[in-house]
Amino acid sequence: MVKAWSVEWLEGLLPGEAAWEEIAGQLVDARNDILVTNEMPFGFWQPTKRPFDSDAAREWVSLHERALDSLSRLPVAAVISSRPVLSGKRLVNEGFVLTQGRYEFIHQKHYFPSEPGWEEETWFELQRPGFDVIKVAGLTVGVLLCTELMFVEKARHLGKLGTDLIAVPRATGTDHRLWKTAASMAAIASGACIVSSNRVGNRSESDPVFGGGGFTFDADGFEIASTSPENPAIALEIDTAITSAAKGRYPVYVKEPRLTS
Repeated sequence: MVKAWSVEWLEGLLPGEAAWEEIAGQLVDARNDILVTNEMPFGFWQPTKRPFDSDAAREWVSLHERALDSLSRLPVAAVISSRPVLSGKRLVNEGFVLTQGRYEFIHQKHYFPSEPGWEEETWFELQRPGFDVIKVAGLTVGVLLCTELMFVEKARHLGKLGTDLIAVPRATGTDHRLWKTAASMAAIASGACIVSSNRVGNRSESDPVFGGGGFTFDADGFEIASTSPENPAIALEIDTAITSAAKGRYPVYVKEPRLTS
């Protein structure tokens, strides 16, 4: 049995500050567990406006690079997160896992919103396509980065690869309805547990307000728990026997159609 943690972390978070020390203290008895962070968790959210700001992007990239050491020191077996990485004239949003300080690539974000507060289509591109799985702390894990959760066929694909856990780092607003509906459907379609984390707060009145509300769903699509200001870190126990059995239930077992000539 492995636990996976969902959290809500403050907008503008910097490693080494008081808030970071509180985060480490929230992970009680988590040394054998997986932590799923929010999307690109450090500093203030940058892709709020057009055009792409190369100076701000480079600073954000540098901050996340420096923060890898702090992430690796958290009292958990593995950390699943994402970070901005320079790529040509824009960024990529790279999902990764840190296990005992070892960095391993998982997935780059494919789908980018384009609206005030979330002008990611202008800031990001895709360099390495693919939705693959990876072994983490004894679980088969896939990652859907924020908006990707809305595309249920990607969750189904990860389920076909045997995924036990779909980790969903997010940077979303205060309305959780669509996200929880999408998480439930992703679990139903994949037979995997869903663990998602989100940032909370905002930098200024002109910037988006992030709504926290990390959540966990079991492999049957039922919500188990959500984070809150009073409870900013929650854990879901994942039993691989249950997620394996879920692969044989409806609608996960339904096969893709085969065209005949």
